[in-house]
Amino acid sequence: MSSMLRLRSLARTRSAAYSASAMSKRSLKSSSSSRSSESVPPGYAIDPNAQPMLRFQDSLPRLPVPTLASTATKYLESVRPHVDDAAYANTEAAVKEFIASPLAAELQHRLEARAADPSIKSWLSDWWNDVAYMGYRDPVVVFVSYFYVHVNDKLRSTPAARAASLLKAMLSFREMTERQLLEPEKVRGAPLCMDSYKWLFHSSRYPTKPSDTARKFDPSTHNHVVFIRKNNFYSVPLVNGSGKEISAAELEIQVERIIRDADTISSSSSLPIGALTSDNRDLWADARSKLVSLSPENVTSLETIESAMIVVCLDDTKPVTREDISWACWVGNGRNRFYDKHQLIVFDNGRSGFLGEHSCMDGTPTLRMNEFALAALAQNKLDLGPPRTSESGEGEGLPEPRRVEFVVNEEIRGLVRGAEERFDELVRKHDLFVLHYEGYGKNFIKKFKASPDAWAQLVKQLAFYKMFGRPAVTYESAQTRKYQLGRTEVIRSASNESKKWVESMVNQEESDTTRATLFRSAVARHLKYAGWAADGQGVDRHLFGLKKIMKEGEALPEIYSDPSFGKTNHWELSTSQLSSPYFDGWGYGEVVPDGYGLSYAIGDDYIRWTITSLKCNTEDLRHYLAEAATEVRVMMENAAKAEAAKHATEPGTQGKHKL
Repeated sequence: MSSMLRLRSLARTRSAAYSASAMSKRSLKSSSSSRSSESVPPGYAIDPNAQPMLRFQDSLPRLPVPTLASTATKYLESVRPHVDDAAYANTEAAVKEFIASPLAAELQHRLEARAADPSIKSWLSDWWNDVAYMGYRDPVVVFVSYFYVHVNDKLRSTPAARAASLLKAMLSFREMTERQLLEPEKVRGAPLCMDSYKWLFHSSRYPTKPSDTARKFDPSTHNHVVFIRKNNFYSVPLVNGSGKEISAAELEIQVERIIRDADTISSSSSLPIGALTSDNRDLWADARSKLVSLSPENVTSLETIESAMIVVCLDDTKPVTREDISWACWVGNGRNRFYDKHQLIVFDNGRSGFLGEHSCMDGTPTLRMNEFALAALAQNKLDLGPPRTSESGEGEGLPEPRRVEFVVNEEIRGLVRGAEERFDELVRKHDLFVLHYEGYGKNFIKKFKASPDAWAQLVKQLAFYKMFGRPAVTYESAQTRKYQLGRTEVIRSASNESKKWVESMVNQEESDTTRATLFRSAVARHLKYAGWAADGQGVDRHLFGLKKIMKEGEALPEIYSDPSFGKTNHWELSTSQLSSPYFDGWGYGEVVPDGYGLSYAIGDDYIRWTITSLKCNTEDLRHYLAEAATEVRVMMENAAKAEAAKHATEPGTQGKHKL
């Protein structure tokens, strides 16, 4: 399977911290009642029968099919930085032959017909979800899942208080999501597809052959949360004995009960069933079949976990450094997890994070949900319920957490041991390093009227060139949620312009003024391709679709067997930006064996990269990123000084200069 199809692409656009004042039920009702006077974006219509969250859904445009000529031109342009003249000439000939062929015209016609089919909301969605996610058989942990590290909450330093408050905040977000009262996201006034939000809560991925499936459960009949502590599962209802939604104080009591109970159980008797979810998907599918066939109790126990609002992992560790907590949120120990679901992770020192199950949704919905909870708590804008007092009876009337148990035999124990061994071996092969670069952030970058994202991407190109002496084949994820069932498209970040600029940076005889001019040209080109990708006019999904719609017996066009195609789909840098003042890190794994996962966040005064790889000199890349970031700053400052000095000597321009 090509590396393109293995990619777990997160949405690129930054999601702002959402106003805590919009979290109350009162504001939700008012937003619903005011829809009649709402200003509707041109080309969209409000569905009077839909709840607020989905009111624009039916009028969202469908993902377009780019023209063959457009894709051919962009593809050739993106190939050029990575190949020599002879290879490029062969690629150019293969592309020209393809777009002029009757087969290409026929494939384009089929794809356009599929896009026009009224029964299909997206020509890409089903194919991409299957090939890139559900049909992918390697373990989801490392290769598919992504993680967030939350900023610390100094008011809640115990695991019980931290878990309880986060869960209570997420209950408010769950209500808005499940009742479809959440305000739809918009980009430049255009509403985005909100369909994937249904997978936030009470859902699970299932291991099945040849492709996995997913299931959404009814929250009204599965109104509970599942905790894991020292490999033991516990189910806790989300209402108290009076039938009212549980308060943060009551949740805190329940978490304390779980910790006490789990800490009294012998570790030798706590078989980590969750380790099975860390395995190859076919092996997990076989193990799950054996587990459910062993006892009806196992069927019930699995459904209890899979139907829960979310899984909360109560780890008995106390990570401190950014690397340590990133490792813990990304993979954990492989036992105290259930990787087929979204997971909230809380540590014994009160730190917390989130692990996203990526198959049904990309990063922006889970970012919004996490930001909602963290912002609400930080700004004290959430009703947590009655405070905990000594007179409250310490949980009197609360049902005890129910341990979720499994019937196992020696075969199941052997399957679990095998999954543990394979997980440990996989994780041992990996590196993870964090660069929290505090030399500058978006405030500094904007002084130069440059895009912070494009700036960060060019820093990556320079760092890779310094390390390897050539441009990096780079995937940056752009979201296409402006279209129905849209997910992502590729921004091919390496360009002819970025290559010229990088070469100028390593040429000691070049002036900073020239370098700055080339830098701005590379920034402009990056923004142009980013716009194409967001509009569904990139290269990669179109080429994927043309190949996918071929019929059995049709000869594969040379454009796909040409070495340049494989080379420029081999994503050495898998990059994606999600920025939030409420996160202290985030990341994911590499997508090719000799590549790097390179997530990043751009704050006001920092840029933070999390770098993962199969021990491919990861720490060296961290060094070169820091070095490159500083060199870009110095180059732009020097160029600005030279420009100011030039204008200062011109008549009538004294005291005036531009950056």
